[in-house]
Amino acid sequence: MSASDEPLRRELSAIGLWLIAINGMIGAGIFGLPAEAARLAGAWSPWIFLICAALMLPIVLCYADLARRFTATGGPVLYAGTAFGPLAGFQAGWMYYVARLTAFSANASLLVATVGYFWPQATDPLPRTLLLAALIGAFTVANAIGTRRAVTTLGALTLLKFVPLLGLTVVGIALAPGAAWDALLGGGAASAPLSAVPAELGAAIVLVFYAFVGFESGVVPAGEAKDPQRDLPRALLWALAVASLLYALLQSVSVALLPALATTERPMVALGGLMLGDLGAMVVVAGVIVSVGGNLASNMLSTTRVTYALARDGSLPAWFGAVHPRYATPARSIVFYGVITFLLAAAGTFVYLAVLSVLTRLLLYALCCGALPRLGGSRTLSALALAVCAYLLWQVPPEAWLATAAFVAVGSGLYFFAQRAWSA
Repeated sequence: MSASDEPLRRELSAIGLWLIAINGMIGAGIFGLPAEAARLAGAWSPWIFLICAALMLPIVLCYADLARRFTATGGPVLYAGTAFGPLAGFQAGWMYYVARLTAFSANASLLVATVGYFWPQATDPLPRTLLLAALIGAFTVANAIGTRRAVTTLGALTLLKFVPLLGLTVVGIALAPGAAWDALLGGGAASAPLSAVPAELGAAIVLVFYAFVGFESGVVPAGEAKDPQRDLPRALLWALAVASLLYALLQSVSVALLPALATTERPMVALGGLMLGDLGAMVVVAGVIVSVGGNLASNMLSTTRVTYALARDGSLPAWFGAVHPRYATPARSIVFYGVITFLLAAAGTFVYLAVLSVLTRLLLYALCCGALPRLGGSRTLSALALAVCAYLLWQVPPEAWLATAAFVAVGSGLYFFAQRAWSA
């Protein structure tokens, strides 16, 4: 689809695209991940974040190259579909949609559970259900009535998200500048020599790598970007750069100031409490809520465009592709997504799918990066990205592969059923 054929309103600037990508990456994980990274990698843990950023770089560069070749909505759907045909495009959209759907439901549930820090009754069945309905309903309405409003909400949540994270970093470095830099650079009292490579280095890399996924949400709404071919590559690379620096510095501060980091249940909350007492802990808990909220806002804005794109291409019923005459948004796809995520979050049946979503995401990366040479891009870059995907996929247990194979088979069945039904 050409830029002139896209019926969605082009309102997203480079900043808006960056907001979607950075919120797709930075969710709730960074508030709990430092402890597990320290347990697995010890003194290496700040460097693990930089290693994972380097591993993610060829994948992000592949997506950046792909993004500058398209101007329509769909992202992975367009990339795989153009390179390998309609079935591959559908499977790319199917994998992306389910991975993000389950992640949204899981994060919405986590958000309500975090509210329980301030209001313990929030986790009781009825209040929990009502809070989930209000939360998801608010995001649904904000997205349905206009992309600009959704991005404004996302911008506010991003600002509020970064305040506690940057605060912890700056104050932590100010309190113990030598220890913090020693933790990052290796050596010093806060860390063991970097020559002692931890036995579980590979497991730590696989774990921390997942803190960098989600950037691909920025490429999906290209049909609503003012200049996607110029702005999307910049947005993706800036998102990776900001997340990498923030993660590494936060881990360094955590290693420097929390001797028992590896056994700390809520490391960022503990860090806030160490700096400012109960007030600091409460600020960080509020940061968790805002951070997850930003992740949800980014998720809904991008993922709902996948069903729109699949409907536009004839792989799903045309109902999903309807554009609201007043707000110029794929309102039906947005409402459908809101209803399904609420049902999953309220029922709690999404947990296993949330685990599988990391595998489907790696398969999606491999599919899109493999498409790059067929679309005129660099074979070397594609090979590097595929090597990273292969290494991480090698760490996945066999039972997850079997479940994912069944999941892909179901998607294929739905696709062929839909094609047969609509051609009848």
